Amino acid sequence: MRTKEEILHRIEMSLDTMRPYLRKDGGDVEIVELTDSMELKLRLLGNCETCPQSIFTMKAGIEEAVLKSVPEVVSVEAVNLRTPQF
Repeated sequence: MRTKEEILHRIEMSLDTMRPYLRKDGGDVEIVELTDSMELKLRLLGNCETCPQSIFTMKAGIEEAVLKSVPEVVSVEAVNLRTPQF
């Protein structure tokens, strides 16, 4: 079994693959917490905080990359992402 520190390192490496795309648009992402139950909490930064497309960036980009690279993680959530109200 991998340690939490090893898992966090692998998450950072996964996020690093997405950061060039986020930074190109003036945004970024940071880890807020990895819970004991392997739920990853992230914070979108810069333009990603207010971009109307950030939900798609989060789900189709960041979440998919992390879950594929780090199967120990069971869920990925942006703590500052507002989901649209319909």
